[in-house]
Amino acid sequence: MIKLIASDMDGTLLDENSQVPEETFELIHQLRQKGVVFVASSGRRYNTLRWLFGPVADEMDYVASLGGEVYADGKLLDLEVFSHASVLKLCEICESFDCLHIALYDEEHTFLLDDLSEYVREVDKDLPNAERVDDPPEPTTDIIKIGICCERPNDIMDMAYVLERELGDLFTFMPSGSKWIDVTPSIVNKATGLDQILRYRGIKPSEVMCFGDSMNDYHILRHVGHPMVMANARYAVRQTPGATIIDTNVHHGVQQAMRDVLQSL
Repeated sequence: MIKLIASDMDGTLLDENSQVPEETFELIHQLRQKGVVFVASSGRRYNTLRWLFGPVADEMDYVASLGGEVYADGKLLDLEVFSHASVLKLCEICESFDCLHIALYDEEHTFLLDDLSEYVREVDKDLPNAERVDDPPEPTTDIIKIGICCERPNDIMDMAYVLERELGDLFTFMPSGSKWIDVTPSIVNKATGLDQILRYRGIKPSEVMCFGDSMNDYHILRHVGHPMVMANARYAVRQTPGATIIDTNVHHGVQQAMRDVLQSL
């Protein structure tokens, strides 16, 4: 029996306009009434996710900031903050490559180490409350999310490899979209965030259905009993062992699968 459903946002649950399809809210409500927990699993920050799910924001749980912020029943279960020393090392490495531009996020702001014109806005990379800074924020600022904009899309995999080679003991680097590389502490990802919720609720990974489309979903898809991969997913993600390929986000594949779960209860 499925006891929890976790879904990525961009390219997965959201439509082609990066909006939550209206039907989703009622599906989440009905699932909760049947005892099935819905979890938003995303690189977006917690506050942004609550805004997106407004009508049902209090009826669901959250794995936000790629596992850096974890909430269940409105309670903070985990907050993973980048160490200041590691952020400084990452900034130094990025400065040595003219095609890399780093963005640091706390809960409310985005700190840009280069001019805004160097960054390309993509889904989940909207750079809210952007502030141009010459140096990384002081250690008193909790950095919960990091993104690196690569102005050479054809070389994004090469740059991710180089970064992993230089700082793989501290971080994991995952291409996201056409010009961005997501960065997490090496021991943090969506799966580690989900585990906090599963422990809190007494649910086993085998009782979880999860939806995803990009490389930052790979950990969590491999972790659950029912991995569901979008037809529009990256090739490597579509090769996830045991995964079921469902319709694209444009055709609301996640919502159809949620209806199927409801009908089976």
